[in-house]
Amino acid sequence: MHPSTVVYLEHDGKVFLVDETGDGPQHPTKGNMERNKPLRFPTAEELQRLNISYTEKGRLCVRHHDGSFDVVKAYPSIAWPDEWAWKDACVSDNNVHPVARDAIYRSIHRLVSKVMICNTEGNVLMAKVERGHFHGFWTLPGGYMDHDEHPATGCVRETLEELGLDIVLNDAEPVITQRIFNDEGISFVSFTYKSSWDGSLDQLTLLEEEISEAAWFEPKIAHEQAVSHFDREALRTLL
Repeated sequence: MHPSTVVYLEHDGKVFLVDETGDGPQHPTKGNMERNKPLRFPTAEELQRLNISYTEKGRLCVRHHDGSFDVVKAYPSIAWPDEWAWKDACVSDNNVHPVARDAIYRSIHRLVSKVMICNTEGNVLMAKVERGHFHGFWTLPGGYMDHDEHPATGCVRETLEELGLDIVLNDAEPVITQRIFNDEGISFVSFTYKSSWDGSLDQLTLLEEEISEAAWFEPKIAHEQAVSHFDREALRTLL
């Protein structure tokens, strides 16, 4: 039976795994399909027995069909542990408990790229979203970055897809914001750039399954309309 609370120790890509008896470090095998040697994160008591101290960084909750598990994210008070497992090797070994694999998967940042498009009157272009977290609300153009995509490329691609508008970014540095929104512990990082455009709304070609409407807003009104934390933080720089 898996413990209700475990400690996720990570040090520069290395993680500490134990077997069912609490002995470690243990090592996963990439691509292993068998389930003959269960591996998991240790408990606080097991780490104390192993003489490993750590600094707690946060907590997350992993909810599975068989219950909820608390995971303490922590940094070990030791030198870089060469003998520990690489976190990337844990994902493809069936011996590694789903709680550990889930927690490791959640430790990867979700990257979002957006853009504030302003005209010479100082207004900001926003779009009303038709799906996802912000269905029915106004947001800045943009979205999730593709794998191996620079954030400056991502928001240009998303704006072309969503609005049919091919923009050129200004030289200003992006507004970078990071936040974890709930106890699932997933970290989002947003890069919001700036661009200038003086066209009219009838020049836009909206991707109807994603965007229902586009409109210009004064920065103060745009900030009031925005429901995304990342949009609000970026728009704050225009106030």
